[in-house]
Amino acid sequence: MRIVSLATALVVLAAVPFVVHAQQEQDSSTRADEQIILKQVMTDKRAVYTQALKLTDEESRKFWPVYDEYEAKVKKLDDRFLQLVNDFAAKYSSMTDADAKQMLETKMKIERERMDLKQSYTKKVAKVLPATKALRYAQLETRIDNELRRNVYNMIPLVQ
Repeated sequence: MRIVSLATALVVLAAVPFVVHAQQEQDSSTRADEQIILKQVMTDKRAVYTQALKLTDEESRKFWPVYDEYEAKVKKLDDRFLQLVNDFAAKYSSMTDADAKQMLETKMKIERERMDLKQSYTKKVAKVLPATKALRYAQLETRIDNELRRNVYNMIPLVQ
């Protein structure tokens, strides 16, 4: 299934800051690479939903605008998360308690916002799709999100 390619892409995305940290400098081309990989993940994710949901034309007209709106908001959270990972990589060897406290607060805020957003948009999807397809969407969203997050967090070393 295409979820494997999603996970692989995000693992690469997660590794980028640590490779850059090893080089001691992150340039604009690395940030551009992150955005390219993230865009590919979103394209692959859309293909998974297309295949799994098998939407009618009418369902598609209702679902895709909701999905696109959700993904645009998720992208903003992903960008903030990537910035957090980049900040962590930059400060990894010299992390202070103040840095760690601020990063923890940011991490928790992003996670809370992600969950609130996911719940809000799952309700919107449930209003535009039949219940079985809405549930299938929710299941896929959870599976994809869990797989991606697991791979990302496994790549990030624990703070010293």
